[in-house]
Amino acid sequence: MAMNETESHRNLKRLALIWAHEHGYSICGVEIRLPHSNYRADVAAYRSESRKLPVSGAGRASTRLVRQPVMGPTAIFECKQARSDFLKDSRSASETARRLKALDERRRTLERLLGMHHPSLRKGETLFPEYDAIDLTKHEHKTYRRVLREITILQTRFYGKTKFDKVTRYHCANLCYLVVEDGILEGHEVPPYWGLLVRNDDSVVLARAPVWHDVPEPIRLALLQRIAAAGTRKLNEEFGVTFEADPV
Repeated sequence: MAMNETESHRNLKRLALIWAHEHGYSICGVEIRLPHSNYRADVAAYRSESRKLPVSGAGRASTRLVRQPVMGPTAIFECKQARSDFLKDSRSASETARRLKALDERRRTLERLLGMHHPSLRKGETLFPEYDAIDLTKHEHKTYRRVLREITILQTRFYGKTKFDKVTRYHCANLCYLVVEDGILEGHEVPPYWGLLVRNDDSVVLARAPVWHDVPEPIRLALLQRIAAAGTRKLNEEFGVTFEADPV
């Protein structure tokens, strides 16, 4: 257990790992430093994928399709055990929360309408429902962008933190999830682009799907390497293997 980590926080990380594995993320790590930032994710995960790609036949001019591994998607999970971990003390918190709720309803309405009028914005290329979210990262809709900017400003005031905004703005992973105890967070308080997983007994359920981010392969590879490096460090510690330098 990490220094000063509570059993509740550790349990949320455990449930996030279980949820990730159940949804195809077979490669996971905890306390992983994210690419392009100084932040660490409570849990980072990678989902292996393969695709049929053309391969030249040996001794023949023809080609054939062969299933080969390709760079898969990444996801990160931030665990919050108490509302105090998430919010900043403020006299205007209740008014800010009311405004956030109204803006979040407007955001969801716009996303629904944009999804109806622009079906191509829906990903829908996998079997997993959390991927079937609207990809609005490249769609320029002035009203939608304005609503998101207002939500970000209010949430920065509300939370007193910028980690959630920066992690998505830096495109650290394809999907970002908050993992919380039941009752500490309302849906409209979830930062833009983030999904919400809520603990229900000894599991977590998806309360809000995240927005997909197109992340370049080098960044996804960097996160995968850091997950692998964290696992290697733990293995080395178990066997008493030490090195002077740690490249990742």
